[in-house]
Parts: sequence; C-alpha cells; structure tokens
Amino acid sequence: MSGTDRAAILLLSLGENEAAEVLRHLGAKDVQRLGQAMANLSSVSREQAESVLQGFVANLESQTSLGVGADDYVRKVLVQALGEDKAGGLIDRILLGRNSKGLEALKWMETRAVAELIRNEHPQIIAIVLSYLDPDQAAEVLVNLPERIQSDVVLRIATLDGIQPQALRELDEIMERQFTGTANIKASSVGGVKVAATILNLLDSGTEAKLTETIKGVDEDLGQRIQDLMFVFDNLADVDDRGIQTLLREISTDTLALALRGADPKVKDKLLRNMSKRAAEMLVEDMEAKGPVKISDVEVAQKDILATARRLAESGGIALGGKGEDFV
Repeated sequence: MSGTDRAAILLLSLGENEAAEVLRHLGAKDVQRLGQAMANLSSVSREQAESVLQGFVANLESQTSLGVGADDYVRKVLVQALGEDKAGGLIDRILLGRNSKGLEALKWMETRAVAELIRNEHPQIIAIVLSYLDPDQAAEVLVNLPERIQSDVVLRIATLDGIQPQALRELDEIMERQFTGTANIKASSVGGVKVAATILNLLDSGTEAKLTETIKGVDEDLGQRIQDLMFVFDNLADVDDRGIQTLLREISTDTLALALRGADPKVKDKLLRNMSKRAAEMLVEDMEAKGPVKISDVEVAQKDILATARRLAESGGIALGGKGEDFV
C-alpha cells in the first residue's frame, strides 16, 4: 500500500468526527489526495487495518511533541522578551512571511476560478501567484490563461528571485485580503528557473513544447536552462535501482500499467527489473490483456508518476536529475 492508502485507512478507522478534525489541519492538495484515496477504497481486510494502526502507533511513539503548537510558543516568547511593539515586526517576518494565509487560500480554489481572478493582472503579478501555488495547480491555471501571455508569465517565473513588500501589496489587492504588517515582510524567495521547469513539466506535451520554443525565441540561454532542469518520464531510466524501488512502492499497478504503454524500452525494462518476477509478469499480462488506450490517458499516468517521483525527491527519498545532468 502507498502512504496515501495507509493514511486513508487510518482516517476511516478513526470515525467521522475525528477524521474531519485531522483533515481540518491539512493543506488543499493533501485533503484532495486523501479524499480520493478514501473514496477508492473498496475493501480493507482486518489484517491490513491492524497493520496500518500498528505502524501508526509505532511511528507516534518514536516522535516527540517538540514543534507542536510552535507558532503560538514563538509568538508568546517574543512578546514577553521584546514587548508588543518591538515583537510585532519580527513576528510578521518569522510567521506571516513564511506562510501567507491569503495565498494559501488560493490552493483551495478551482484552477479556472484562480485563472479568472488573475487573468487581467500584470504578468508579473500572475507570475508571483503561480510561483506560490503547487506546481500541478499552477500548470492548470497557466493553461487557462490567455495564450498571448503564457510564455511571458513563464519567463517571469524563471527570473523571479524574490518578492518585495510592494509586490505583496499588489497581490493583496488581487485577492482583496489584507496581510498584517505587510510593510514589514521581507523579500520571499519564490520563482526561479527550477519552478518554471516544474510547472512546464506538468503541462501536456503540446503546450510544453510550444511554450519552451517561445521562451527560447525570447531568451535562448534561459530557455535552455529551463529545459535542462525538466525531468521527463524517459529520465526514469537514469534513476538508481533503489530509487526506482522506492518509487514503485508509492504508485498503483493500474497507473504503472497505463504509463508503460508506449514508454521507452529502457524505462520499461528499468521498472520491470525492479519488481519481483511474479509482479512483473502479472503487470505485463495485464497490459497485454487490455485493449488500446488514449495517448492522453497515458500522459496523465506518466505525469502522476513523475509528480510522485518529485515529491519523493523533495523529501530525500530518491535522487532525481534533469536532462543533461549527471547522477552521483
């Protein structure tokens, strides 16, 4: 079972009220992922449920309570040490600068709604908004924006190196919200070539190629730097065996079977070699038994696997590299 499936089983075991209380503390993407997993669970054996609960208890016992309620603790300590006036600006920089509630609220909105909200804004403001969103949501918002500004927005994302207070004030006006102590918020590190590459990586292949070509037409060097950082499905052939095995534990057999349709033979061989012989045989049989599938469905499955791979890479579970990069 994947980590998401185990979490879904745990929530179902808790009961409605307790599960709702847990979900209330999660971000939009996690809630959506867990909700989908809970809806897809058709039957869970007693042994599976007990295994999940035992694993949860073991993990809980191995952790401390440090970090729980840290925001309130930091606020109280600073106020006691410096007083309300002096502590105010410092609290804003530490807490508000780290996690803007206004921007976080956008993650709960439908992508079309976000696109409608920002479509008439200056491309620089749009770039800031997309940089704050999760890459997959940002990609969906991007394709819902007018084509004439898409490449301009990606270029601005790639060249962002921070957000000044004035930019945050403009962003406040877009969302019709007010941040406390906006003037005291220091520049935040968002955007950049890597963010632009990640967003482009999550678009369909046609849109991705079109935007990459347009960006290269404006700035050849920047376009190449973005392309070099883009990790595509074929690059999985270069991931080490241990990383592939970790990845396989996080993806479903159905998604893998769909993603391998028409995949590069090196990638297919790499993934099958890192499965048990019986599991690999069953997967191949399943692929052969199914009829033709849409290319768009294959692309969606491959992007799902890539999203999982990036998530694991960010948490240090596996090592990835972009096109043209060496692996060590």
